[in-house]
Amino acid sequence: MAYPLAATPYPVAQPGVNPSPAYTGNFIPEIWSGKMIEKFYATTVLAAISNTNYEGEIKNHGDKVIIRTRPTVTIRDYTAGLQLVFERPSSPPLTLTIDKGKYFNVIMDDVHEVQSDFNMLSLWSEDAAEQMKIMIDTETLLAMLGLAHASNRGTTAGAKTALINLGVTTAPLTIVARAPTAGQVEVTDLVVRMGQVLDEQNIPETGRWLVVPAWFAARIKMSELRDASLTGDGTSILRNGRLGMIDRFTIYVSNLTPKGPYTTGPLPGTEDNLAAGEWAVFAGVTNAFTFATQMTRMETLRSESTFGTIMRGLQVYGSGITDPTALVQAIVVP
Repeated sequence: MAYPLAATPYPVAQPGVNPSPAYTGNFIPEIWSGKMIEKFYATTVLAAISNTNYEGEIKNHGDKVIIRTRPTVTIRDYTAGLQLVFERPSSPPLTLTIDKGKYFNVIMDDVHEVQSDFNMLSLWSEDAAEQMKIMIDTETLLAMLGLAHASNRGTTAGAKTALINLGVTTAPLTIVARAPTAGQVEVTDLVVRMGQVLDEQNIPETGRWLVVPAWFAARIKMSELRDASLTGDGTSILRNGRLGMIDRFTIYVSNLTPKGPYTTGPLPGTEDNLAAGEWAVFAGVTNAFTFATQMTRMETLRSESTFGTIMRGLQVYGSGITDPTALVQAIVVP
């Protein structure tokens, strides 16, 4: 039996009151399983979709990482005898501020440690690491709302055409697997639209990614792409369960993508708002978004107020858009 905590009152014998259940005279020991129930975690995607080149430069909360950007060289017309115009290309640097942090702080009482047949501190640290990733992914993906270039979101997306509808809050795209009716959009149609938006911004085809919620991925599997002859594979995606690459996008499924209701602006329809039932779907390349995180403190120490070992950790992080033209946002509902 686990040693009781201080806040738990000890049982007090009361004359004339039978124990519940009544004592039968047989001692029944507690048997603890030697196996821990497996715990499952939400899939995190930030490491796959962002530029993490600057993580090694973080030391503490409040650090600033100066990111140098590539300037654009001007191309001019030339005629014989023309005096050449000199240019000194330059571009302002971006500042990535490590302004967010998460921590955990747990204690293992000595009496519990003696009685436990598990290394509980080790298990707790593993769980803390997973919970950290989930919380940071959730917050960072949410912070991406409304940060895509103005031509890469909304009902008039497309830097060249301005004719691509990617949905907005209060007027999202209703996504179906196939055979859309009025007011609906086929799931593969939206994927192609987001690819066209990147094409019109001259974004390279290599390294493109698309992050979608689980229901969106299910629509893809039920779409025409379930036919192996259309995907070019020997087995359909419905049978092998892999989404892989569609229209040059590597597909990532995450249950941490932003979902409404979520409000930051005062009015409905604000670009970084989400109404109830709406979801944000993001696409881009890794150069669009930079993310940096570091577990800056991880320590164990003896408690001063009780007999036990304290384990605590601090993880700091920051994120920012480095190229908004390389990020696409769609607002959808199932």
